[in-house]
Amino acid sequence: MRTTLIGKSEAFREVTRAIGMIAPVDSSVLLQGETGSGKEVVARAIHDAGPRRQRPFVAVNCAAIPASLLESELFGHERGAFTGAVAQTTGRFQAADGGTLFLDEIGDMPLELQPKLLRVLQERQIERVGSGGRATPVDVRVIAATHQDLEEMTHRRTFRADLYYRLNVFPIRVPPLRERVEDIPLLVAHFVRFFARQLGKTIERIPEEMLATLKHHSWPGNVRELQNVIERAVITSSNATLTLPGVDRRPAQSVSTQRTLAQVERDHIVATLQVANWVLGGFDGAAAKLGLSRTTLISRMQRLGIASRGELRSVASA
Repeated sequence: MRTTLIGKSEAFREVTRAIGMIAPVDSSVLLQGETGSGKEVVARAIHDAGPRRQRPFVAVNCAAIPASLLESELFGHERGAFTGAVAQTTGRFQAADGGTLFLDEIGDMPLELQPKLLRVLQERQIERVGSGGRATPVDVRVIAATHQDLEEMTHRRTFRADLYYRLNVFPIRVPPLRERVEDIPLLVAHFVRFFARQLGKTIERIPEEMLATLKHHSWPGNVRELQNVIERAVITSSNATLTLPGVDRRPAQSVSTQRTLAQVERDHIVATLQVANWVLGGFDGAAAKLGLSRTTLISRMQRLGIASRGELRSVASA
């Protein structure tokens, strides 16, 4: 699902103003924000609003690719460069030539690969693995993103300071959903329309009490978590009114409604765990589907009593 920029809050408008300033120029951008807050959506908006809009937008999650393969994934490799390299391959930089390369979770890039990325940014040339130093020119705008404090990482020498300064030409902070609560009704309406169309359902009414309940949630998984909750709500709704399993119709600020929201959260996590076959981590694990880190998911499962009730056979071994 390709989510567009949706919102009216001041925090959201600040991001759109920043996009308007940086999109026309080619300077590097560093997007900083929590997991699931919409950093890739912002990166796409910068690309779509700039002169490279007709060229490719290529996204790479640096945390999802094994360190041993990331260099080849980014820069490509020559035939015979390593065991299994049976043909020359084009890396993501060349795939994005003329357009934009989005490097998500840049803080997870291996330290030994960072000087090579810095060189590409400075010289606009890449060297395929096994090329013997032969350089290939590329014309790519780089937008990087992270949920980590890269400046602090430079102090701990886990991220190169020179690369940080090269990426941090124009930083944009993408706010978490809890700082833009007034945008929740707009996002809910957008997700309902999308999933209703995708699932062939007709949803004509979103109860105000449901929106109030959703606005009281802390949303640690941010927009991605909200999207997943609404998808489940559309799936389980049996008529034209959107329903959230476990939520009653009492005022959202009451203690009893707060408890029902916890039940909704618990039901949603259990359902996601079942879809993920009780695998917590990894690209297709429950944590990724919920827009959470693995440790955050474990913490929430413990808080909601999921593990203690026997739904999860072994948290530690997952």
